[in-house]
Amino acid sequence: MKIKKAVLSSILSQGMLPLFFYEDAVVSLEIVRTLYTAGIRAIEYTNRGKEALDNFKAIKKVVNREMPELYFGIGTVKNVSDAEAFIDIGADFIVAPIVNPEVGKVAHKHKLLWIPGCMTPTEIYLAQKNGADLIKIFPANVVGPGFISSIRELFPGQLFMPTGGVELEAKNISGWFHAGACAVGMGSKLISKKIMDKRQYDQLHADTLKAVELVKAAM
Repeated sequence: MKIKKAVLSSILSQGMLPLFFYEDAVVSLEIVRTLYTAGIRAIEYTNRGKEALDNFKAIKKVVNREMPELYFGIGTVKNVSDAEAFIDIGADFIVAPIVNPEVGKVAHKHKLLWIPGCMTPTEIYLAQKNGADLIKIFPANVVGPGFISSIRELFPGQLFMPTGGVELEAKNISGWFHAGACAVGMGSKLISKKIMDKRQYDQLHADTLKAVELVKAAM
């Protein structure tokens, strides 16, 4: 239970969860290092390519050696076999675009935080019933902040993190927090393909500091 609470606390404290995937393991590691240097202490690496498992394993070894305060989790986990494979190589938490209760059971068995993705009240109810402390509202840009405003009273005390299309600008981020979000998932609007392709680590560092500032102002 210790790591589960620690990961949740870290995400809530920084008010954001950066997430990305890139085929090249070296670039992926440099992205993680850059985020860490900018103050990020919880990062989601998404399972969106055949290289994901090997890349995660390599990055996790360096994280353990160089970044002991960092919680490194895996996202886009839709089935039990993927969940078990990434947990076996050290995933600190599990994020999903859907609600698969069986994945939740695997995470709970290992005392890890499970963050399923939901976009309807029925899915939120199912996620709650299966022990989701934090729920990802996905895709956030489709449902909008008004969705959280409308349903949060139906689920008192539930923590929501919109992900998907959250913009790196004050009005958008503050809108999500005003609606009732506890954190925001920051994907391609923060860690763009251009930044990764062109190895623009200085730009990412500056953008991450900006994101942290915007989130702190909105919380």
